[in-house]
Amino acid sequence: MTRAWGKPDAATAAVRVAVRRVLAELAPPPAPQSPARAPQADNVVAADGLTRGDHDADAAAPPLVLVACSGGADSLALAAATAFEAPPAGVRAGAVVVDHGLQPDSAHVADRAAQTLHALGLDPVEVIRVEVTTDGDGVEAAARTARYRALEEATHSHGATLVLLGHTLDDQAEQVLLGLVRGSGARSLAGMPSARGRFRRPLLSITRDQCRASAAAQGLTWWDDPMNEDPTFARVRARRAVADLERDLGPGVAAALARTASHLRTDADHLDAAADAAVSALGGGPWPVEALHGIPAAVRSRVWRRLLTAAGAPASQVSTRHVEACDALLTAWRGQGPIHAPGALLVRRSGSRVSIAPSALVE
Repeated sequence: MTRAWGKPDAATAAVRVAVRRVLAELAPPPAPQSPARAPQADNVVAADGLTRGDHDADAAAPPLVLVACSGGADSLALAAATAFEAPPAGVRAGAVVVDHGLQPDSAHVADRAAQTLHALGLDPVEVIRVEVTTDGDGVEAAARTARYRALEEATHSHGATLVLLGHTLDDQAEQVLLGLVRGSGARSLAGMPSARGRFRRPLLSITRDQCRASAAAQGLTWWDDPMNEDPTFARVRARRAVADLERDLGPGVAAALARTASHLRTDADHLDAAADAAVSALGGGPWPVEALHGIPAAVRSRVWRRLLTAAGAPASQVSTRHVEACDALLTAWRGQGPIHAPGALLVRRSGSRVSIAPSALVE
């Protein structure tokens, strides 16, 4: 996208500022002062025997940022802002469109999105078609797994430094509301992180309406996923619930939920760090009851999760019920039998020690 001068509309300005903050991570450090050296020929022979230009060894390709784009208003607004902000930041900007194949015209939607991305000036632009195979966790979870796998592969194949995701403040609010309904702990209520590995979410402070306004102001045509209107999916029902709360309680509910996530993330990060330290101090099991009981309860629940997953329990299957049952071996010990945990594990207390092991090895 050609960088146009003049004042953009308010929504576009907000999206660009959010992207600019993320791209600032990639600002190169100041070049060190080097002593003057004698002039050399344009081409020199390096120690490896290869002839290259005098400055080629010092030159490095600008970092590449990929935008994950569905063709919807949120990701198109993100893509347009990235195309605008990348050149002055010294960054190359490309995009990846993942076609999940869940709609009859999904291939057409993906190809049209790719054309728009090319027109914005993004390069490279890749369309990746994936197969979504449900495994009992539902279509949404399966699609998310396939999508992130494709994005990871694209990151490596293109040598990208970061991948930008188009989740908005509204998405964050819905995530927090779903966590509240499930009775989840602080980590779940902390919502989506703004940064994890190579992934970044620049728009967590930007609303869905702002993204649509920005896309419209730039003449972008987006696609509305019909799955976003299907009440079969819990996220769609959460979206409608947030809208109802905004209507009944007044505006600001979504922003308050997103703000709650931000506050809880700080707390959850601190508790997770304490749990990691406690697990390290405990070492391999069996573990003394006294050592486990001495860990503060808020940290101990996280310790149980780590001990269970380290023993082979699938993290997604370890519920609050399992953690509470394990903790009862310490806090409400009456000689009860072993706890059956995911991954065919048994958690049992024998005298003053607690162990976690595959059931076939302890029975």
